Amino acid sequence: MTGRSDRRDLGRVFNEVPELYDRVRPGYPDELFADLVAVTGVDDGSPVLEVGCGTGQATRSLAALGCSVTAVEPGAGMAALARQRLAAFDNVTVETARFEDWDDHGARFDVLVAASAWHWVDPSTGWRRAYEVLRPGGWLALLGHVVVRRPGEPEVYAETADLHEHFSPGNPDWGHPPRADEVRRTDEGRGLAEASGDLFGPTIVRWYPTTQWFDGDGFADLLRSTSPYRRLDRDVREPLLDAVAERIRTRMGDRVARCYLTFLRAGQRAERAQG
Repeated sequence: MTGRSDRRDLGRVFNEVPELYDRVRPGYPDELFADLVAVTGVDDGSPVLEVGCGTGQATRSLAALGCSVTAVEPGAGMAALARQRLAAFDNVTVETARFEDWDDHGARFDVLVAASAWHWVDPSTGWRRAYEVLRPGGWLALLGHVVVRRPGEPEVYAETADLHEHFSPGNPDWGHPPRADEVRRTDEGRGLAEASGDLFGPTIVRWYPTTQWFDGDGFADLLRSTSPYRRLDRDVREPLLDAVAERIRTRMGDRVARCYLTFLRAGQRAERAQG
């Protein structure tokens, strides 16, 4: 498991490229937020805490629901861009802090949302903190994307495995995405109750197939925004990604898909939990 210091260091890599992150990272479908409303009962004016809001991609949808959103983001650059992107909403406040250290001033929330961010929170304190900032009956909702491949479709990692091995040999981050059916099958048992020590659950899970399309340069930019590539030395990362972009142009018609299973995992605060 990633240690606390590693989690902090890796979390900071997105703060280096907030504009790029905002431009290339996948958003979340409207259907997911409709399900969030149906599952949690959140409505106009409901107090919602978002942990790790990034540049505000999910925050915009929460704000559009009419929720009163407090968004916490540890990266100063990401938080600044989120404030800029969300300036039109008077029901959103963005605070710069790590969730583990954030001063809640006694505020309690109906729903805590973390979109592609909960894995950066230290689990030794994060689950308990989430439980404590929620009102009785409140919900924890984790949103995210799992990269998948589809049978019969060209897949960028398979087409560029030799390049990855050449520029960064033996790197454990390189590998082919699983098939969508494998993800659904192996997800069984990954409930919030098990992960949190019964502070939450049982877990409601919803899946949403989503796809992004890129040319070679765009796909290289997407990879530049992700942690496995951000933590490479620049002298390794940039030649690798230039080679990936060239391979997409010359062998894949300069058009590739990034396929995901986007997910909503929601669990209600367990009132039987003890301190």
